[in-house]
Amino acid sequence: MISSNKENTRIAIMGFGNPCRSDDAIGCYVIEQLRKEFKDSENISLFDMGTSAFEVLFQLEGHQVIRIVDAVINTNEAPGTLYKVPANEIHGAIQDDPMVFLHSMKWDQALSYAKKILRENFPDDIQVYLIAVDNLQFEVELSEAVQAAGDKVVELIKEELNVFEKSI
Repeated sequence: MISSNKENTRIAIMGFGNPCRSDDAIGCYVIEQLRKEFKDSENISLFDMGTSAFEVLFQLEGHQVIRIVDAVINTNEAPGTLYKVPANEIHGAIQDDPMVFLHSMKWDQALSYAKKILRENFPDDIQVYLIAVDNLQFEVELSEAVQAAGDKVVELIKEELNVFEKSI
């Protein structure tokens, strides 16, 4: 749950993925769904990290809370399996790859670069939602199981954001 002085708290929700690679687009899908309800919020920023990930990192300045949604492969779990973990528990996985492609950045790379950009303003409250996928084919549709997991993430984030907005 979001903590700190709520009146000054800004929240960034970042959805990663390639909208042309089937289930990899799940982060973009979640952002699209959240925009239906929160696009006009002054305290909530929704970032589609699909094709402009690096440019968005500079827009994280001033946010105290970050929520990330991305696909994860090779989990040996059924597609649609949902994981929610605090980013600090998986910092060992954060990559600092100088050869990162600007249009194919994953959440761990984005956090690594955001930490360098934001320095002492890098937030402590970061949660990551990962959804197991196995279809990364060149398609524009999500599989049923992955879309259902994305809808679950949308509901979880909406609950958190609605509580936040009612408290300010």
